[in-house]
Amino acid sequence: MTLSTIIARIVTLSMTSIFLENVVFDRAFSANVAIYASRKEAHVTGFTLGMTAMTTTASIVTYFIDKPMLSLEHGYYFLPLIYIGIIGVLYIAGLLILWKYFHKLYKQIRKYAHLAIFNCAVIGALFLNSVYGSDLPGYIGYGFGAGIGFFLACFFINIAQDQLNSTKIPRIFRGYPIMLIYIGIVSLALNVLTGYTADF
Repeated sequence: MTLSTIIARIVTLSMTSIFLENVVFDRAFSANVAIYASRKEAHVTGFTLGMTAMTTTASIVTYFIDKPMLSLEHGYYFLPLIYIGIIGVLYIAGLLILWKYFHKLYKQIRKYAHLAIFNCAVIGALFLNSVYGSDLPGYIGYGFGAGIGFFLACFFINIAQDQLNSTKIPRIFRGYPIMLIYIGIVSLALNVLTGYTADF
C-alpha cells in the first residue's frame, strides 16, 4: 500500500465519520455531553481535543486487539470490557503525562477530562471501527473523524445557544427540551444531505 493510498483511506474514513456517521447527529452518541460542552466556546475546543486524542489513540490500540478477539468464537462479547480497559489505561497515562510535564494545563482540564473521555461517543467509535476500519489507516481515519464529528456537532449546538434560549420560545421548552428538538432537526437535515432515503 502506497503512502498516497494510506492518506486517501484515512481522509475518506475521516470524512465518512464526520458527516455520514456523525457520532451525535447520526448515531445519537453523547448528545448530552455535546450539549454540556457547547455551552462555552472554550469547552467545545477542550472537549473536542480530548475526545479526538482518545478516539484516535484508542483506535490504533484496538486495531491490534480486534483481529485476534474477533477471530475467537465468543470474542465479540469481551470487546466492551477490553475497550473500557484500553480507554481507562490511556486516560490515566494521559493525565499522568499532563500532571508531570504540563501541570498548568492539567489543573485546567482535570475537572472535565473524564466527561470528554468516558462517554458513549468514544466507546461507540471503537465499536464502529470494528465494522468500518478493516486496516490500520481505516482505524486511524475513523477514530480521528469521530472526534472531529463531535466538534462539528458541538459547533452547531453552540451557535444556536442564544436563539434556543430566547424569550420567544415558550418557557416549558427552553433548555434541554428545545435543544433535543434542534438536534433532531439538524440530524434529519444531515441525513437528507448525505442521501438517506426511507425504505417505504
